[in-house]
Amino acid sequence: MFSTKPMMFFFTLISVSISLPAWANKAGEIAPDFTLTDTHGNSHTLSDFRGKTVVLEWTNHECPYVKKHYESGNMQQLQADATAEGIVWLTILSSAPGKQGHTTADEANEIIRQHEAKATARLLDYDGTVGRMYDAKTTPEMFIIDASGMIQYDGAIDDKPSFNPKSLKGATNYVTATLTAMAEGSEIAVTSTPPYGCSVKY
Repeated sequence: MFSTKPMMFFFTLISVSISLPAWANKAGEIAPDFTLTDTHGNSHTLSDFRGKTVVLEWTNHECPYVKKHYESGNMQQLQADATAEGIVWLTILSSAPGKQGHTTADEANEIIRQHEAKATARLLDYDGTVGRMYDAKTTPEMFIIDASGMIQYDGAIDDKPSFNPKSLKGATNYVTATLTAMAEGSEIAVTSTPPYGCSVKY
C-alpha cells in the first residue's frame, strides 16, 4: 500500500523553504527607527546606536533554518566576532502569541542560555510592528546598518538556502562579507539577496 508519509514530508519541506516573492530590498535606505524591550525588560532604541554598526537578525528557534545556524554554532560565532569588534547585534523575535517560535521573555532567556548566544540583546516584537517596518519575511533574515543609519545589507545570511548543517561548508556568508568590507572601507560586493527560511510568524 502506498504510504502518504513521503508526500507529507515533501510538502513540509516546500512550506518551510520557499522564499516569499513580495520581498522588498531596503539596502541603501535609512533604517527605520524603533524602540523595543529586550528579554530582561530593558528598552533599546535603534537611533541610540548611531555611530556604531548594527546587525539585525530575525529569529524563530523552532525554524529548521534557524536551528541549522544555532545548533552548529555558526550564528553564535558570527555574533561573538561582531560584538568583539564593537558591533551591536540585535536578535528580534516577531513570532506572535500562539504562533511558532513565540516565547515569553523567560523562555527566550533559557534558549539564549542553552545556545550560548552572543547577541547584544534579544528584542521582543510580539505585535510584529518592527518586523513589518523592515518587511522582514523569513527567519533568519539579516540587516546590516552602518554608523550613519544606512542599511548596507538586507537579505539571506548566506548563499545556501538549505536547513542541512552540511550546507555551511563552502557557503558564502553575506554577513561576514559585508562587515569585512565595511571595516576595510571597501565596496560591498553583494548588498541584497532574497531571504530564505521559514516565514516570520506574524
